[in-house]
Amino acid sequence: MKVAVVGAGVVGLSTTAALLAAGVDVVCYERAAAVMGERSAGSSRIFRLAHADPSLVALARLARDGFGRWSTQAGRPMVDAQGCVVSGGDAADRATAMSAAGAPYELVDAGSAQLRVPAVVSASPVLVDPEGGVVDVDAVRAFLVARAGRAVVHEPVHDLETDDRGAIVRGPTGARRVDAVVLAAGAGTSALAARVGIATPSALVHHARFTFPVDEPPGVRRQAWIDTPAADRGLATYQHRSGPARWSVGGSIDPALVAWEVGRDAAVEASREVVLAYARERLAVVPRVVETLYCTHVPDVGDGITFSRSGSVLAVDGENLMKFAPVLGETLAAAAVSGATPAVRELVAR
Repeated sequence: MKVAVVGAGVVGLSTTAALLAAGVDVVCYERAAAVMGERSAGSSRIFRLAHADPSLVALARLARDGFGRWSTQAGRPMVDAQGCVVSGGDAADRATAMSAAGAPYELVDAGSAQLRVPAVVSASPVLVDPEGGVVDVDAVRAFLVARAGRAVVHEPVHDLETDDRGAIVRGPTGARRVDAVVLAAGAGTSALAARVGIATPSALVHHARFTFPVDEPPGVRRQAWIDTPAADRGLATYQHRSGPARWSVGGSIDPALVAWEVGRDAAVEASREVVLAYARERLAVVPRVVETLYCTHVPDVGDGITFSRSGSVLAVDGENLMKFAPVLGETLAAAAVSGATPAVRELVAR
């Protein structure tokens, strides 16, 4: 069987690695010069079980086990499980979902001594996810490149076509006939999916995450933090330790400032001003940006994963998919071979 995977982000690479392990003839197309260089970029990402849907909590637990297997194979940990806290917003709903999925959690007050973040948490209730933490993206990248790298072709896909024999993938060097296609191209998925009649969200906005120096008291393991205060009480953020004495912050910026038509440079600068002002006011960090990580984002999608199929083409889309990478790779590889269309609730019910 011949399969084409479009996109060498973390989902595409993990799918390619799983297909190779199953003995499938696979090529992974990546338009950029480097793998995991767009939405999967960076050195770290939050891992959490804390979701508002019990199925996503269960899926994250499966993914955590997958990261454990990868860690054993690589001889290097993939997730630093120092915990994750969620304050304000839907923290109580996430606690309910975690309870339904049998995942450990605690609900505490904003002033609890259990909170280890470089700020005073002001929004209650606060959910403590003890099995959350931070994904070591560099370790994941090295692991997947070692297993999928030989199948990666740095070439864009210009067109897709399906027929009763499978699919034809067209790029600048010609056309390739395959039996199945997995579309995991991030921002590029929508245009290619539309070629074969699959509708996925197409709107994009600019997004940036900023890193600040921070003191690290001896023996303190800072938790990742997702904070959604009331609209009139500050910026909604996600934050985590991204390296020694480094604290990274991303925020939900005014949509008008990060709209696609604003342009990357203007959107990043506007985001920088907002996050820097927030850091000065709220965080115990040095208010000096030492790293900026840019990516694109699909607005108003939130947590969740959508699998869509048209004939031999299977597309996956969603936001924040890094934390699900091990189970998504295995799922998409199996579905490419079988012709099935996965569903999250079916995956976790097995």
